[in-house]
Formats: sequence, C-alpha cells, structure tokens
Amino acid sequence: MPDVLSAPLVVEFPFTRSLGPVQSAFLTGLRERTVLGVRTSDGRVLVPPVEYDPVTADELRELAEVATTGTVTTWAWNPAPRRDQPLATPFAWVLVKLDGADTALLHVLDAPGPEAVNTGMRVRIRWAPQRTGAITDIACFELYESEATAESTPHSGEFADPVTGIVTPARLDYTYTPGRAQSAYLNALSEQRTVGERCPSCRKVYVPPRGACPTCGVATAEQVEVGPRGTVTTYCIVNIKAKNLDIEVPYVYAHIALDGADLALHGRIGGIPYDQVRMGLRVEPVWTEGARHPDHYRPTGEPDADYDAYKELL
Repeated sequence: MPDVLSAPLVVEFPFTRSLGPVQSAFLTGLRERTVLGVRTSDGRVLVPPVEYDPVTADELRELAEVATTGTVTTWAWNPAPRRDQPLATPFAWVLVKLDGADTALLHVLDAPGPEAVNTGMRVRIRWAPQRTGAITDIACFELYESEATAESTPHSGEFADPVTGIVTPARLDYTYTPGRAQSAYLNALSEQRTVGERCPSCRKVYVPPRGACPTCGVATAEQVEVGPRGTVTTYCIVNIKAKNLDIEVPYVYAHIALDGADLALHGRIGGIPYDQVRMGLRVEPVWTEGARHPDHYRPTGEPDADYDAYKELL
C-alpha cells in the first residue's frame, strides 16, 4: 500500500482596510482608554459601533461614550488557548454589555476557572500597557464588583492623531492529505510528469484531477499523461511583491492549458519580458533540482496557438 501523503500548509495574508469616521473614532478612543458607541435614531447605543443602523439602514454618526465596566451576558470557557489568542492561560470568551450600551462586546475574561464565571457577573476592562488603536488595546476583561450606574454621554469623536487604517492578519494552519487522484498527480510531478484523469462520460481530461468529473458528477479513474508543453490561455501581471516570495516584480502568472488537458492550470511565466507574454503563447515547464513541481514555464519558440484551439479553456 503506498504511503499516504500529507503536509502542513499555511494560508496567510494581511487584510488592510481604511476606516470611516465611526470606526476611526472607536479605535482611536481605545488607544486613549475611551470606549465609544454610536447612537441610533431610537436612542439605542451600539458597542462596538457600526456605520449603519442594522434595523433601518440609516447612516449613523452620533457618538456616545460608555463606561469601562459592564455585565457578562453569556460566556464560554476556553481551556486551551491557541497561538495569537488574547491570553496564554485558560480564559472565558464573554459577551459584555458595557454600562451605557445596549449591545454586547465580544472579548475575553481573565478568570481563575470556569467556576468563577457566570452570566450577570460584573467585569471591567483591563487596558493593554501599550496601545496602538486596535481592539487588542483592551487586553481583556477582569472581575470587578460594582453596581451598574454609568450612562452614556455624548462624545465628539475627535482625538489628536486619529487612527485612519488597520491591518488585520488572517492565517489558517491545516494539514492537507490528498486523496487517490491528487496523490497520483503529486507523485507524478515528483518524476517531472503531469497526469490527469479522464471522465468516462464526457471524456474530458482534468488536470489536476479531483477524482470525479465536476460536470458529469461521476468518478474518474483513467489516468492520462498530458503536456509537458502547453498554451497560455489568459494571464495577469503581478506588480505587488508577496511576503516570503523571492520573485521580483513585475512577473506574470498565467492559466496554462497543457497539451491533452481540458482544464487550464496555474503557473508562473519566465524566460521572457513580462510585457511580451500573450494569449496563445506556447510554453514548457522548467524544473529545478529536487523540486516536486515546475518552478515556472518558459516559451518553447513555437508559433502561437490559434485562438480557436484554446478558446473553450478560457
């Protein structure tokens, strides 16, 4: 029985967004140890604030300051914190309705154990020592015995040096284990070959194979070796350098229909100036020593493919 392939994979990218006046005031306020909500037309104070009323869809701009103390409305215990979570020790996820607010804020509660947490308990914000204008400026909530007395008060939302944008990292760690079709495809790549699978019904050859025809919905088993040469069907010019990718910009990333395949795969085009890449360009794979997949594709020197030969693969 062949070895089962598996590999750790990480999908990671920074999500960058600009802030409007409401979100800018909220995050800048956190930096200044001030919690702001937004008031709706019916007088409710929403924390965290939103830019449009979730009921009426009216634009919201009237800011209100609420207290740093509040009441837990619901909670869940986390016995094993993961990387990059707010606390390294076990904690409770909590929804806290701050005094003066009408909605609850999701954050974490530093508590000695689940027996110390209950719905209706009183808590207060523990501020981070260093604050930058992010939700993490609230380090966590902590236990606090007090009565709910504070009410919201109007706030202009004006601060010196307001926060106008944020970068939020998004990351997914997982272990990928391919099935039969993908394993055959990957094993063939390690031998510098490309194999797909033919649908027994429509006879199309899919590369990379998925073990079933996406059109007919039937299993595929017949292996077909394709390529190694192919045709650029469409492409894009990349002008922004990706983190941890040692490729100078600009470069071209293309859909390539390998000879004998009925589905185009992705690949980088090299060996030609980026502004000379074109639809119909004939290319071949370039392998580096020890690699399990082509490093890039380069022109073969053949005449360009006729448009009718690949138009169905766009």
